[in-house]
Amino acid sequence: MPTTSARALTLLSLLATGRPRTGAELAGRLEVSERTVRRDVEMLRSLGFPVAGTPGPTGRYQLRAGSTLPPLLFDDEQAVAVTLALQTAPVTVTGTGDGAARALATLRQVMPARLQPQVDALRVTAVPNAWDFGAPPVEQSVLAAVGDAVRRGHLLRVRLPGAGDPVLVEPHHLVVWAGRWYLVAHGPSGWWVHRVDALHVHGPTGLPFARRALPADDVAEYVMGRHDRGDTVGAWPCTGRVTMALPADVVARWVPAGAVVEALGDRCRVTLGAWSWAGVVGILATFDADLTDVAPAELRDAMAHTAARLSAAAQPGGSGEAEGGAGLAGDGLVEQLPVGADRDPG
Repeated sequence: MPTTSARALTLLSLLATGRPRTGAELAGRLEVSERTVRRDVEMLRSLGFPVAGTPGPTGRYQLRAGSTLPPLLFDDEQAVAVTLALQTAPVTVTGTGDGAARALATLRQVMPARLQPQVDALRVTAVPNAWDFGAPPVEQSVLAAVGDAVRRGHLLRVRLPGAGDPVLVEPHHLVVWAGRWYLVAHGPSGWWVHRVDALHVHGPTGLPFARRALPADDVAEYVMGRHDRGDTVGAWPCTGRVTMALPADVVARWVPAGAVVEALGDRCRVTLGAWSWAGVVGILATFDADLTDVAPAELRDAMAHTAARLSAAAQPGGSGEAEGGAGLAGDGLVEQLPVGADRDPG
């Protein structure tokens, strides 16, 4: 590669950091004169890179946003990171699959030969896992509208599931947790957190708002501690409900995504689903808390059978085989109730 071209690429990487730099600083980093820096800047501009500059001895150069996307310069680590991101993003954001595939093909075409083996080794197929308890992917257009309102500090008009008229809210943060996108916003009733995929987002308002201080120092901790963040139980074969002797904010932090937690003072009501009744029992057991008001009957039967099996296994030389028991762990996917249905609501 000619010296001038190599130097121009180095200059571009320095400007891409976003920090304004003086001509003297750039000249020192490139080990050339300031006149050469000015000439290289003009060459970048002629290639479509929006390099802004202020005149004078203390003038500075900065790469700014332009009307078109110029060629990008990635170092080796950035190229590998972008390759991985393009393969995994379509799992949680719908409408990005074709664009991500085209971008990945373009990146691979121009990628240095030395990186090809590393990238080929990281070629992945991303699929949801049952343990992920993932939410439906969010539409790209919805995510873009919400993200733009957060960035610009503009009011957002949204309608919550089951609500009537849309309301104006102040969008403050987007948080991704367990594959789910959550919006942290301030509305007529105060601060709230809700899953983006469940929101009906209307067009942009363009109305600015004054940003407020969050009610917590850490937005991630705030989202994880909210029990009313709009999570709903997915279409699992088995869905159970219990009252748990733990506060709602504690359970909400650790319960798998998709569970519904209702605050009841120092206790909470939990609704969650799994692929079998034994699976529901296993999740509930991880909290090591007293459980009451267990429903439906199939869940109570599975608890009894699991307890008998574990009790047998805990004995010296125990086989772990329990006699009888409806809702067997091994038969948990047979003759299951539809989601939300109870044979016995008691």
